[in-house]
Amino acid sequence: MKIAVIGAGVIGVTTAYELARQNHEVSIFESNGSAAELCSFANAGVVSPGYTTPWAKPGMALHVLTHLWQRHTPVRIGRLGWHDLRWLWQWQRACDSTTFARNRGNMLRLASYSQQRLQALTSRLNLDYERTPGFLVMLRGERERKLAQASLQVIRDAGVSVKTLSPEQARAIEPALNPDTPFLEALYFAEDEVSNSRQFTLMLKQEAEAIGVKLHLNAPIQPLLRSQPTTIRLAPDDAGRSFDAVVMCAALASASLLAPLGLRIPLTAVHGYSVSAALREHLDAPRSGVMDERYKVAISRLGQRVRVSGGAEIGGRSSQHHAGSIHTLYKVLDDWFPGAARTQDNVQIWKGARPMMPDGPPLVGASGVPNIWLNLGHGSSGWALACGSARVVADSISGRKPEIDLTGLGIERLGRTR
Repeated sequence: MKIAVIGAGVIGVTTAYELARQNHEVSIFESNGSAAELCSFANAGVVSPGYTTPWAKPGMALHVLTHLWQRHTPVRIGRLGWHDLRWLWQWQRACDSTTFARNRGNMLRLASYSQQRLQALTSRLNLDYERTPGFLVMLRGERERKLAQASLQVIRDAGVSVKTLSPEQARAIEPALNPDTPFLEALYFAEDEVSNSRQFTLMLKQEAEAIGVKLHLNAPIQPLLRSQPTTIRLAPDDAGRSFDAVVMCAALASASLLAPLGLRIPLTAVHGYSVSAALREHLDAPRSGVMDERYKVAISRLGQRVRVSGGAEIGGRSSQHHAGSIHTLYKVLDDWFPGAARTQDNVQIWKGARPMMPDGPPLVGASGVPNIWLNLGHGSSGWALACGSARVVADSISGRKPEIDLTGLGIERLGRTR
């Protein structure tokens, strides 16, 4: 089949690679001048099935409200439009325990499969993208411990390895943890990792091109037409190029590109930040990845750099940086690993719009419109879900039975969309 993949982030590139491996003729269309320029550019790099969880979970709405007006907060609310307000209403409805448990299980299933696919690709292609094993989640107090309990049983029932550690045990795993920062306990995912998703995407792009994938950069895709849904146009008056199938992996732009087909995708931008800096002293830096559960900030060791990532800003714009969000990243770094990074010079500050569904899981699979396929809405878990999502979409398009159950991951959960 002749297939167009829209978007060259980690989701689009892995999808294109998997399709090409199944002998399809694949073209990627990307509006930016390079692959991995947006959500995949400078994220936390966490690959942890056990921590891949819906943002909509019991107690989260109260957690957000209690931190909203504090100086250091995991969530900031900007100027909200009707679309944002509707999304927040849908999100709040999905925070009940039954919906959370269902969505948590669905995301965990996909994330575990994705981790297997990532490891298989890494081994087969001999890819090196700054991987370090292990992931530690710090629970500062009783509130964080209670919030984590909603996930722990689901994780353990699924067979994911997670240990609850005392502060002394956690410091044995991460000796550089600041002894002056108290915490109640920690969760340790020994089989997980942090790694560089942008580096992986660029490497896999080269592998994809080597097996025939065509990459079209600076290609501003026009919204799909109901009369010609598989025709790709780069300008309103463009006659376009016809394909047998189209896979939508265009992050936040996906909703507007699909809207003329009658598909109403409730995506919104939940912006996140990261600060990346060179190591100052190896002994003062994390060995792998550490998550501060109170502030939802991850500290990742990526080769000779430290990256601090987090924040959830709704109603903001990618071009406008909120100073408070960046200060929170520096605070959390200083709380746990003071002196670990050279934060006074050559610091990379990034803000990205993570396209998130209100209930948590992405949309993966058929759209309901013939020959239009979806691989979008991964939110802050795109790196953790990319390789599995790509494979199940490629298998579905090729008429193969996916290796995991896709229940709860498709568009059918949205009800009537056309």
